[in-house]
Amino acid sequence: MGIDLSVRHLRVVVAVADAGGYTAAARTLHIAQSSLSRAVLEIEHRVGVPLFERTTRQVKPTPDGEEFLAIARRLLADFDAALNHFQGYLEGTRGSVAIAALPSLAGSMLPAVLSAFRKGRPEVTVSVRDGLSEEVLGHVLGGTTDMAVTVSPTVPKTLHARRIAVDRFVCVFPPGHRFDSLERFTWRDLEGEPFVAFDHSTSIRAYVDRTLTEVGVELGTVTEARNIGAVAGLTAAGLGVSMVPALVDPMMGFAELHRRVATEPEVERDICLVHDPRRPLSRPAHVLMETLLQASSHDLELPSGARWV
Repeated sequence: MGIDLSVRHLRVVVAVADAGGYTAAARTLHIAQSSLSRAVLEIEHRVGVPLFERTTRQVKPTPDGEEFLAIARRLLADFDAALNHFQGYLEGTRGSVAIAALPSLAGSMLPAVLSAFRKGRPEVTVSVRDGLSEEVLGHVLGGTTDMAVTVSPTVPKTLHARRIAVDRFVCVFPPGHRFDSLERFTWRDLEGEPFVAFDHSTSIRAYVDRTLTEVGVELGTVTEARNIGAVAGLTAAGLGVSMVPALVDPMMGFAELHRRVATEPEVERDICLVHDPRRPLSRPAHVLMETLLQASSHDLELPSGARWV
């Protein structure tokens, strides 16, 4: 059987070596000198060799004791570092957290939130995984992220969702389009217009198709794309106008499109914070969740047309 020692035994040996004697070491460890002496004898018995040379003036390590001390110091340093890390984890200042999000939310909503979260928590590793609705929810269901921010219609009942923000749909179009002259834009103004649509795999397409059906609008020629940048580029090239949520609009800035808030009806998209109640959250994840839930009280900015709730 191997040598059986505890962390307490290691601290005793290091304290005696550092203090150069039993009295000072006992004072450092807040124990009686007699208890310390017995502890050292017990340790030496367990390791099978003397660790200290005892003289009338001082106590110093033997050659075997020096070797033992090197090991003890290394183990104690690793042990203390690990406990400090765990303490930081419990306080939410260390560890890691992963969040999934729709691309529009990852690029326009999360930056301010994560910046606020990281203040005072520079040692927390944050991972953002963006993707379409099914991919985002798949991360939560599969346990590869702690939470997600997505739109409410796509969330299955097995997950817990809380509404944290809303954004309105706006019409984007190239400069010089006739929509520039409109004082007020309504969904009916899309009648017969060439249109650049997000493809059917996106949550945006579902909102737009449903509203067009409700209003009874027939579009002109439709060009489809999946990526936000592609929709922006196609719109800027004059292939049609498009309808996008306000949180998507900032990610189209490179295309220099103009925008009009859509009315009659005013269509808003609910943004939800989602997690799996069957999976326990780490302390850092809890802190990030609270940051998202309390974003409105922290005055975290959102693009025009979006607001915290």
